[in-house]
Amino acid sequence: MSWTRPAQLRAQVQKLWDRGELLASVVSGEPLFPRRLVLKGPTSAEMAERFDAVRAWVAELRTMPHCRVEMRDFRHRVFGANAVPHEAWVDSLDEALALIGKRHECARFTALAGLTRQRQPQLLPWLAKRPLRALDLAGEWSRLLAIVAWVEETSSHSSRPDVYLRQVDIAGVHSKFIETHRGVLAEWLDLTLPPAAVDHSASGVGGFARRYGFRDKPLRIRFRILDPARSRLPGDFGDDITLDAGRFARLDPGVARVFITENEINFLAFPAVRDSLIVFGAGYGFEVLAQAQWLSRCRIHYWGDIDTHGFAILDQLRALFGHVDSFLMDRAALLAFETQWGEEDKPTRRDLPRLNPEERALYDDLRDNRLRKELRLEQERIGFGWVEAAIAKLQDANGPGGPADRHPR
Repeated sequence: MSWTRPAQLRAQVQKLWDRGELLASVVSGEPLFPRRLVLKGPTSAEMAERFDAVRAWVAELRTMPHCRVEMRDFRHRVFGANAVPHEAWVDSLDEALALIGKRHECARFTALAGLTRQRQPQLLPWLAKRPLRALDLAGEWSRLLAIVAWVEETSSHSSRPDVYLRQVDIAGVHSKFIETHRGVLAEWLDLTLPPAAVDHSASGVGGFARRYGFRDKPLRIRFRILDPARSRLPGDFGDDITLDAGRFARLDPGVARVFITENEINFLAFPAVRDSLIVFGAGYGFEVLAQAQWLSRCRIHYWGDIDTHGFAILDQLRALFGHVDSFLMDRAALLAFETQWGEEDKPTRRDLPRLNPEERALYDDLRDNRLRKELRLEQERIGFGWVEAAIAKLQDANGPGGPADRHPR
């Protein structure tokens, strides 16, 4: 039986809520009611043949609260004149909210809209566009508005805040709160700040501070000089060094090779190699290396996990340095350590255009589960003897600056 039931009428109004239309009308004032709902009833044949079922259906709809049911006459050959539902209407926003049990939520949203209209009216279009998101943020709304007002006030005096997020001095607001809500704050500040106060070249969560004039924590690069002859520090300082991106860019240690690894133990245990250094990588954050133009003169070897994300990181690194070679990310290494295979969580499936044919073939096998489902070999599970043999093979080949003979540790 396909006749419209009360639950289906409520579902039509629930869709209006789920799309944000009911709450958006609170901000825009656009009238949505009275609104006719889709009502499908019995055919003439069904009314004649299933009279008792039709009568029960009629009673069910007529007793439905917060919904006005208009009737039409129907004459039965045995039972005479009767009335059956013809149209179903919701006459007001309040009736719609009562029908789906959302009066309390709408009252809370109305309070948010009133506060926003009073303190930041420029945000009303955002409120109308994303009303359900606004309800999710209701508990933090006053603090979020206070942050916007603080940035506006600071920008009006100095064009840019020029402080770290931790230095923002607003009652009840701490830097972690701002960092947690950078996404919505970015949308709000774009609406409220003058264009001159926004650095449009910075985007995303990572670019929040620079976009709105805050000081950003300096990006730091950790590396080891693998050739003692290239060290710029006295021996008692050790070879594990961390510099900010600017100083690293100016370092130019004169090495011929640079290794990049994602695993800290691999980074610390990597053997000494002539004219080389090793960088402790940062996943998908290689933009920090882009300032170091001297890297373009080095042969770069990237050592990541043999899984889909490892190849995705390699692909991204090649967007900055097209001459990067992969290191120990081949089929031979994968098969040699089959007993160490693990499972990759949430593998990527996208195409990686910067892989060479051998890498792409292995990547396709991994993402298509041809070897085993969601297979991965973490880089630290490769035996160290295998690592030393791979380094020796590199040293035997001619690279930038000639053979790279390894020094004993």
